This record gives sequence, structure tokens and C-alpha cells, in this order.
Amino acid sequence: MKILIKNIKSLVQVEEKTRLKISGAEMKTLSCISNAWLAIEDDKIADFGEMKDFPGISDWSNLQVIDATGKLVFPSWCDSHTHIVYAGNREQEFVDRINGLSYEEIAKRGGGILNSAKKLQDASEDELFESAMKRIREVILQGTGAIEIKSGYGLSFEAELKMLRVIKRIKAIVPISVKATFLGAHAIPSGMTKEKHIENIINEMLPRIAEEKLADYCDVFCERNYFTKEETVKILSEANKYGIKGKVHAEQLSHSGGIEAGVKSNAISVDHLEFANENDISILKNSETMGTILPGAQFFLGLQNPPARKMIDAGLPIAIASDYNPGSCPSGNMNFMISLACINYKLTPEEAINGATINSAYAMGLSKTHGNIAIGKQANVFITKEIPNYAFIPYSFANNPVETIILNGQIFK
Repeated sequence: MKILIKNIKSLVQVEEKTRLKISGAEMKTLSCISNAWLAIEDDKIADFGEMKDFPGISDWSNLQVIDATGKLVFPSWCDSHTHIVYAGNREQEFVDRINGLSYEEIAKRGGGILNSAKKLQDASEDELFESAMKRIREVILQGTGAIEIKSGYGLSFEAELKMLRVIKRIKAIVPISVKATFLGAHAIPSGMTKEKHIENIINEMLPRIAEEKLADYCDVFCERNYFTKEETVKILSEANKYGIKGKVHAEQLSHSGGIEAGVKSNAISVDHLEFANENDISILKNSETMGTILPGAQFFLGLQNPPARKMIDAGLPIAIASDYNPGSCPSGNMNFMISLACINYKLTPEEAINGATINSAYAMGLSKTHGNIAIGKQANVFITKEIPNYAFIPYSFANNPVETIILNGQIFK
């Protein structure tokens, strides 16, 4: 299968020489080609350039031509942090927050993660799979072409395995790249001590998950009343022994040392970061760990803004992800996440788009194949409706700009 997209108003995020991430001041630059063409062959990007230099078509066989006059072409969004496999919603907790309860107060009443865990344990694997597939289709239609999915609503051994097996089933059939993350250290199961739960994670869960090859990453919720910095390092160190690289839920509700734990454990990313401080920024500058902001969760919970502007100004890269989950961000719309990053954190459209493409691909270990438009990269792109320029996406925050989706070189229908 070959696809030629011609008369592209702007081909966005093109790279002649691919970088694995974009940091600091360079995030303000977004390389584009006006009046462009893009050639796709099989599942890869074959070539691109300006229409005035288009070499013509020598072989019309098995070729589909798309006229993108007035439209933009982007690399698909990369969403490096989701909890998209879950059972049931938590709209009552939304109402509770409106009535004045905090996230922590709701959790103490049996809400939050433990609420989702109870619902998930009662759901069958098929029910979880079918509901998650609806959400996957939803985010694909909004431009997402690579996604990370966490466990963590199981908590028990069997329920965590159930979640990870559902993610494995999703991986096998969806046309987007999927990374699986084991998040057994999301909360402490009811009726169990934290020490016993950590022991179970290390001695029972991790060996089995590694044996069945169910997880690409291991995550820990490093937070007050959940898991300490030291416990986070302990769990991620054990995961590293199995070749399962770390991630950390860090500094979301308080400053708990999650960034420090993540860097010490050589985690690929530390996510949330609302309470990150100057020392954390210095720690990240001396590491290969990606700082990831989750604007939807911060917005939905009414938390303080993460210091995203300070981090970029200090020379750091920033990734943007959705945190799609039933409790703190019931949306996986990456277009909206980009809008929130621009509006609330004062990121430029260029910085936000870089954060949601190449840098979020890095936070999943995918930036060699995803995250920008370069020859030989995966042909996961989308064509917008007729819009004036790329800044229109964060500006037009209530709309979906995506018209045509191409995944692995095939038009998604």
C-alpha cells in the first residue's frame, strides 16, 4: 500500500535528522514545510518535501492520492500516561469534590483508587477489554497514535494480572503502538499492610509478570499516604533486575521525593510534577529521565500548576500526556491537553506540540520510531480539517481538528 498526500498547507514536525527528545529553548522551534507533499510506503514514511520540488509519480499501482489543500498534517499524538483499562466511572466523586471534599478525603472514605479496584475485581476480562476498546477508538479519532496503559486498579495479584492480560490483548489487535505498565504500587489493598503488599509486589507479582512478559514498565505512586521515596526506589530496583524500566507518579498532591526516586532508579519518566521544586529541576537536568506533565488531571482536580514553564526555561524537556482515568481525568483528548498546557502553564503552541509528540514518545521508549515526521519512521499521522495554522489547535480548545487518520500506512476507518 502506498499513500501520497499532496498540497499540504503545512507539514508539521518534520525532521531531516531525528532527535530522541527536544529540550529547553529548542522546544520553541517546530519545523514545518509549507505547500508540502508526504509519501508513505507500506507502514513507513518514505519521503516528503515542497510541492515545487515534487518528483512526480512513476508507479501508480496500489497508490492512493489524498489532496490536503488547506489542511495540516501532523505526526500522531503520543500519550505516555493513561489508565484506560478500568471498570465503571466515578462521577459521584466529581460531585463530592464540587461539594468541597478533597481527593485525599474521598480516598479515606473508600473512594479514589480503592473504589476503582473494587469495581475492577468484579468485572470480567472480556468486559474490561470491550470497554477499553471503546476508549481506544475514541482517542484514535482524536489523533493519538501511540499510548501507554497502566494496571493499578487491580491491586490484588490476580486482578493485576487480569488487567495486564487485557492490555496484552489490546496490544495484539489495535493499529497503534501500546506500552504496558505494571502499577501494583498504586495503593494499599483493603485489609493488608503496606509492608505485606510491597513484599507481594517484589516476591510474587514482578517475577510472574516478567515471566509472562506482561509489562514494559513498572510504576509507583510516590505520594503521602501511599508509597515513600525509599519504597519507590526499592520496588523500581527490583523491577530493573527483570529488565522492566521504571516510571513514577511524582509530586502530584505533595512533595514526596518522587522525582529523586525516579532519577535514582533510572526511570524513563516522572509524571504529574505539580509540587516539583528547584532542587527537583536540578536533579532532572543531570539525568535522562523525562518530566511529564498531565494537564487534564491537574485541571480536573483543581491542583496547583506544575512548574512547566520554569522547567523548560531551565533547559529541560517536557512531555505532555493525558492521564486518562475514571477518577482524576476522564478524557484522553490530547488536543485538549495541549490547549490546557498553553492556557494554564503558558507554554507556546510549539512547546506543547513538541511535548505531545517527540518528548512523549521518548517517555514510552518510542522516539526512534514515533513522534515526528522523518524518513523511515512509522507512518502514524493525521490530517486536520481546514484550519489556518498549528496554533489553531490549542486555540480552538473545544473542537476536534482531526479529519483523516493514517496508522501504520493505512487509513483508519
